[in-house]
Amino acid sequence: MCLAIPARVISVEGSTAKVDFGHGVIREASVILVDAKVGEYVLIHAGYAIQVIDKKAAEETLELWNEILKQSGGSLS
Repeated sequence: MCLAIPARVISVEGSTAKVDFGHGVIREASVILVDAKVGEYVLIHAGYAIQVIDKKAAEETLELWNEILKQSGGSLS
């Protein structure tokens, strides 16, 4: 099973973007597979943005992830 987590693009430099998963979790990811712009949301899998998604879908998915992690004693932050 493969998992992809939504993140907001906060900067793009060449084929690398800084993405924000929320709660202060910021990472670098490759955007070589998508045309991602600052402010958009992307799905991140194994360090690669694999799809641009809309804000509402991203926020709903992040909320679900946080609920799942909270029940297991973890969090995205």
